[in-house]
Amino acid sequence: MKIAQISPYDFSYYGGVQRHISSLSNNLQSKGHEVVILSPCSKKNPAIGLKNLEFRSLGGTIPIPFAGSVARISPYLRTKNIIQKIFEEEKFDIVHVHEPFVPIISLTATNISDVPVIGTFHTFNENESLFFNLGKYLLRNTVNKLSAKIAVSESSKNYVNKFFPGEYSVIPNGIDIKKFSSLKPYPKIFVKGSYNLLFVGRINESRKGLDCLIKAYSIIKKQRSDIRLIVVGEGNPNSEINKIIMKMSLDNIIFTGAVADEDLIAFYQHADIFCAPNTGNESFGFIIIEAMAASTPIIASNISGFRSVMKNNIHGFFVNPSNEIDLAESILILINNPDSRKKFGLNGLNTSYKYSWDNISEKIINIYERFI
Repeated sequence: MKIAQISPYDFSYYGGVQRHISSLSNNLQSKGHEVVILSPCSKKNPAIGLKNLEFRSLGGTIPIPFAGSVARISPYLRTKNIIQKIFEEEKFDIVHVHEPFVPIISLTATNISDVPVIGTFHTFNENESLFFNLGKYLLRNTVNKLSAKIAVSESSKNYVNKFFPGEYSVIPNGIDIKKFSSLKPYPKIFVKGSYNLLFVGRINESRKGLDCLIKAYSIIKKQRSDIRLIVVGEGNPNSEINKIIMKMSLDNIIFTGAVADEDLIAFYQHADIFCAPNTGNESFGFIIIEAMAASTPIIASNISGFRSVMKNNIHGFFVNPSNEIDLAESILILINNPDSRKKFGLNGLNTSYKYSWDNISEKIINIYERFI
């Protein structure tokens, strides 16, 4: 099959949807399919390694705040002509659009394709969506254009189904298990003999909950001095986070910035505890799956996207979102219980196998084949 994977989000940036498309495309290609990624790209090269995949840039983007995050999407009407030209040149068998209702790229590709269009919904917002509420009647024709609809979690399915009722297949994000199969070297910024806590996420997105984690860290430091916090992700600490660090005179908080995949895997593997203090609006717990694949125990906010992949007292502990006391107490419990850390880590590793891209891509291929 010749498949177009279409992203409305800028491939110059390292986001969850971009990673999903890249990994899925690589796996499909390894199984003999021809894949072309169409996406905006405001920089010279994509931020994500695409190996031997063909990539067609659809131009630049503008940042738009959405659901506590920033979506970088194309505002350019001329994009329709670019997509139309690529469709005519490539003659795809399947068009797979991610976030089908995001203007302009996904919405346009869905409407102009003359081959089957599969739509994957990654979105989840715990609040009502003004866009979907206002647009559900206008977008009805686009919904009807989709040959099949996929949601990455039950949360995402239930959310989109409120506005556009229909049949959705729940197929979660996948993970490249092979990358985690060999133990990476101990990271230089980690310290043996200390407890290294790990946070992964965009630093300036409030919904990632870093401010809550740093407040929890300040509580823990009053009881233990052998704790370090490793913060991995794009962006710089905002004034609120800096204020907390300075007010509490906190030390051993290391901001690494974005890191290469190999380094990130090493961080996951050698962290003593992975912390995911997100406040909500997560459709799927991708970072949770990564921590599981590294056999690392997890403390995560009790939100629907994380509940879709993690179980309390099996893979770690759930805590109440935005509750630094709850978070600090749970971290201390795990620090003081090495047997629990080991048990949670092994349980996570066993769970992660069902999310391998080999398994996930087969489910998606089965949907493609229904329309060929």
